[in-house]
Order: sequence, then structure tokens, then C-alpha cells
Amino acid sequence: MTTRRNFIRTSALGFTALALNPSRVTSSMTGNARNNRYVSKRPATGDRHFRSTAVEQTINRVKAKIKDPKLAWMFENCFPNTLDTTVSFSIQNGRPDTFVITGDIDAMWLRDSSAQVWPYLPLTRKDNQLKQMIAGVINRQTKCILIDPYANAFNREPKPDNEWMTDRTEMKPMLHERKWEIDSLAYPVRLAYNYWKTTGDTSVFDADWTKAMNRVIETFREQQRKEGNGPYKFQRKTERQLDTLNNDGWGNPVNPVGLIVSSFRPSDDATTFQFLVPSNLFAVTSLKQIAEIAQKVTRDDALAKAATALAKEVHDAIQKYAIVQHPKYGRVYAFEVDGFGNAYFMDDANVPSLLALPYLDSVDLKDPVYSNTRKMVLSEDNPYFFKGTAGEGIGGPHIGYDMIWPMSIIMRAQTSSSDEEIKHCLRMLRNTDADTGFMHESFHKDNTAKFTRSWFAWVNTLFGELIVELEAKGKMNLINNI
Repeated sequence: MTTRRNFIRTSALGFTALALNPSRVTSSMTGNARNNRYVSKRPATGDRHFRSTAVEQTINRVKAKIKDPKLAWMFENCFPNTLDTTVSFSIQNGRPDTFVITGDIDAMWLRDSSAQVWPYLPLTRKDNQLKQMIAGVINRQTKCILIDPYANAFNREPKPDNEWMTDRTEMKPMLHERKWEIDSLAYPVRLAYNYWKTTGDTSVFDADWTKAMNRVIETFREQQRKEGNGPYKFQRKTERQLDTLNNDGWGNPVNPVGLIVSSFRPSDDATTFQFLVPSNLFAVTSLKQIAEIAQKVTRDDALAKAATALAKEVHDAIQKYAIVQHPKYGRVYAFEVDGFGNAYFMDDANVPSLLALPYLDSVDLKDPVYSNTRKMVLSEDNPYFFKGTAGEGIGGPHIGYDMIWPMSIIMRAQTSSSDEEIKHCLRMLRNTDADTGFMHESFHKDNTAKFTRSWFAWVNTLFGELIVELEAKGKMNLINNI
């Protein structure tokens, strides 16, 4: 069975066939780009998983404004990649149901699926089919949370012989993987809340959704670990330290100060100090969103009060324990803390990250603590910030030394108020695709031909989102002057 790590090892380092679907790849990864023959790398129309008129209109409108032929080509390939290759839409029991694979693995991550369809939300106002598709994602995520709120990734249907069934945790046939990550519960809230705000549709907030949100709060409470370690533990037989938890599967100790344990990061790597600060900040935002939906839509006072109270408790604990004095940058958000006074100064490219906090509406862009933090994580004082001849950006231990993630470059642009910095990011994104026309999980700081994951729908769509947002803000001059 393909895993993220196995995929990286076997097929992603170096020039690899584009994995939209190996049978559909007919063009050279380098020839067209080098000869300025930028032929679309999208699947043939009949082979695309989902078609949106609004998305196609957006591609045509924005692409026509991009002067650089390579950048226009990359945008056309990337923005629809989630719809073209990962979405399976149907109607189940009279309700929309959408299963979204992450790309190279036939499984649905709660985090990835939310982020993959996120850039299409604004277009649902004029495309009812697109609206139904995203409603289907929310409905499917509700089902997933009710199956197991501690799981990060799910199968389309039960797989009793799934490779990770051997993990020492409470595995079930519907689970692809059971790594507890706070953001796996926060992302579906973000998607559902903003779907409601964008479309006005409240049909996704049925009795099952309310039950799922109560499970979210229950799980967060359990992982504050005020009454022991809670029900979750995890161990895996592996040579990778970051794929398992120490201390018999409980992870490193924490002091129960009100923060929420996240046993794993958004990279699916184990945390060091288990209070993962970006994810706790993201949880606060999501809890406030649950409260607002409960107050204004479902009229559930008990849920609203529970969500509001927990949001305040976690927020107050962040202010007290997660903001740390750095010897060079002053008051910053630590990446991880344990409540005992230990703090980890770093950032990881995966979102939520410290860098991406304003993008997730979890801190204000002008927050002085965030400003200090941003300076820290975009410098070599962040042990996972790499700078080379091909580019600069944040990576992480999931891939290792010297590998920059385009996702971090996109987040840098999304959180920047400097036109020059945004242009710098666009230039790096344009020049580090290894002439494939797509984003990758990571590339080597000195050699763009050394990259991981040819088919990573989240970052492809995220790149498209950046271009669309810049166009909407009247900043085509940045795109056309890199």
C-alpha cells in the first residue's frame, strides 16, 4: 500500500512522471516548458472528476491577464487540480456526499480535503453544482468525525486489511490512519462556517453535525489531560522516530494548564512538546465559529456555551504559556510548549503553522507578537528555514534537511504586506516547479529537479488561490512584474 513516506522514497526524488494519473501523462516534464510550448497538463475533459463552470470561467479570465506564459500555464494546471483529479461526488440518502483524496494516496484527510476545496468557496455564489460538491465534503467530514474524532485520514469504504491496522491504537476498517491532530477537527469547522457565511445554506448543520461538534469539544477537553492521559494512545512499528509516540504511546509529559495536546503535527509527524501552539490557536478560532453557528443557526445554547468557554480557556492559556521571550526577537509564539516551561523555537511548513496564523484568522496580521514570530521563522534562527541557490523557505522534519516546501512560500506571500516580498515569492514559485507545471511538496534548496510528490493537490490549489486573490485585489502588476 502506498504511504506518504513510501511514495516519497520510491517515486518523488528527481524527475518523475506526473501522477495526476500515470496512464494520462503523455508529455515531457521539461520539453514543453523549455520550448515555450505550454500545453495544458490537465486531464482530458472527459477524464476530469468534477467540472465547475465558475472555476473554468475564473481560469479563463485570470489566465488571460497573466503576461508570463509559464506562470499562466502553471495557474491553469494548478487551480483546478483538486476538481480535476481528487473529487468523487454523489448523492447518498438524499444528501450530497463528496470524498476527496489527497492526491497520491487513495484516502481522505480531514485537513487536506478541507484545504483542497477551500479556494473554490467564493465561486459557489454562482455555481450551484460547486456549492453542492462542497456541501458534500462537509457532510462526509461529519460522518468521519462521528466514526472517530481521533483519526486524521479515512477510507472511502471499510478496508479491514489496511496497512495501518497494525498500529497500536483503536483502529477501525474505515480509518486510513489514526494520528491525533488538533487541526483535523478544526479544518472541517473552518470549512463549514465559511460555507455558511458564503452561501447562506444551513442544510449541512443537521443533527449529525451537532453531534459531531459535541464530539469535537469532548475530544479537545479529553486532550487537555486534566483527568489523566485520556483515551488516546498510539504506537507504530517503524524506523521513523516521528511516526510513533514514546512513553508507551502517550507521548512526552504535559502539565495540564488548559492547552490541548496534539500528538501529531499537520505534517503527520509526532510533536516534541505536545501543546502545538499553531493548532491551539486554530482551535480557538474554530470553537468561536462553532459557538456562532450554535447561537444563530441550530439554536443550541448548551453547545454555544461549551464552545465559548473552552475557547476562552485555551486562549488564556496561550497568552500565559505559549508566548515566550526569545533572546533575539522578543516576545514570540513558540511552536510547541509543554506547560512545564519548555518551549520549541521552530516552524514547520504544514498549515497550521506559525507563519500561516493570519491566513487562518487565528491572529491579526499586525499583532506585534506575530510580527516578531514571523521574523523569527523566516530566518535561519528557525532550524527548518533553508536558503540556497534555487530558493528560500521553510521545510520540516517530515522530509528533512535542505528541502523547502512551496506551501511555506505561498503562506509567506499570503501573510505579507510588502509587494516586493510577494513578488519574490511569486518568482520562487514560478522557478521551482522543475518545469512540470505543478507545485510539489518540497524541493531541494539548490536543485529544483530534486523534489517530492508530483501529485499534491492541496498545494496546487493553494497556489491557484494565491493568484486568484492577487487578481481580485487588483495586484496583477505583481504577477506581471516578477
